[in-house]
Amino acid sequence: MKNETERYTLFYITAPIGEPARLIAQELVNKKLAACVNILPSVESYFHWEGKVDHEQESLLIGKTEKRFAEIILKVVPEIHPYKVCEIIFVPIEQGYTPYLNWITSALKETDL
Repeated sequence: MKNETERYTLFYITAPIGEPARLIAQELVNKKLAACVNILPSVESYFHWEGKVDHEQESLLIGKTEKRFAEIILKVVPEIHPYKVCEIIFVPIEQGYTPYLNWITSALKETDL
């Protein structure tokens, strides 16, 4: 890759507050699909759903991983997520503190996938 940081990505997932959010985070870290998942316990989301504007209190999960795991995450999360259509968005990491980026790599190194 041209730039070593091109291998890293953040992902955002919204989920119901509490156990559903924790289960998703634990699953991704346990399977070594994410080096770390932060849970922001409460965000208020407004969105279009079934022809009307709706809103919910949700948790926001922010995960750090390598791009090579994006497709697997896109398959694993909907299987354990309670929403019919769940938010999973990836954002490339353009720059970061090298020791932290190296830690992401080392945390994901021994994955079985």
